[in-house]
Amino acid sequence: MSEARLAASLEGPEAAPVLVLANPIGTTRAIWAAQVPMLKEHFRLLRFELRGHGEPGARSAAPPGPYSIAELGTDVLGLMRDHDIGTAAYCGISIGGMIGLWLAANAPERISSLVVCCAAITPMPSRQAWLDRAALVRSAGMAAISEMIPPRWFTADFIARQPAAVSAVMDMLLGTDPQGYAGCAEAIADLDLDPLSPALGAIKAPTLVLAGAEDPAAPPWVGARTALGIAGSRLTVIRGTSHLAPYQTPGPVTAAILGHLVG
Repeated sequence: MSEARLAASLEGPEAAPVLVLANPIGTTRAIWAAQVPMLKEHFRLLRFELRGHGEPGARSAAPPGPYSIAELGTDVLGLMRDHDIGTAAYCGISIGGMIGLWLAANAPERISSLVVCCAAITPMPSRQAWLDRAALVRSAGMAAISEMIPPRWFTADFIARQPAAVSAVMDMLLGTDPQGYAGCAEAIADLDLDPLSPALGAIKAPTLVLAGAEDPAAPPWVGARTALGIAGSRLTVIRGTSHLAPYQTPGPVTAAILGHLVG
């Protein structure tokens, strides 16, 4: 299982425990901008870009796909090794949360605490829909999916009231390497063949599952199913938000993350 070189940043007090922040597919580490100031009061933050993701000049490598969740998890372990991080708390959105579940199940000694936000343990929609999307961006580029994405990521009210905020996230999407996006999409698709759900019972890290009340991609019942599979975990549903809950409703999401990780 090969690693890819990831673009990353490590910031915050050197003596503080490390918190890894993982992004959704099609976004950059800037998705966490609202959380960074408060989280840096307690943690040294390791933020990274998925394969083929990131700003120009600070983009992770995008080897030929398809990828797997296990490969993406191995990338994170390599990043922790390169920064001499033995153990870290972990918080991930969407595919970032899927990677966190894999890490907590397969490298439990490396993950001290876990927050899984708006993540499915099997893909939603279907496997074929993700494969079709991967093929589309490979053939026609990221612009080919730009119109379908906002209603999947944000509530209609947020799209109407916050066009500049939505546009900023669409810029992240359009700046993603199609090869990296497609490979990550195929990793999500293959959860139908190699689902995360059987691994949930192996997770021992204290876990918080966050769900957006209006998330069509990973609705609250999916979050409940994830939480039920992890002994001692908790589910918190964030009202009035969709799939990119930390971006759309940063206040309650940040409070939930700090409540879990700091107490």
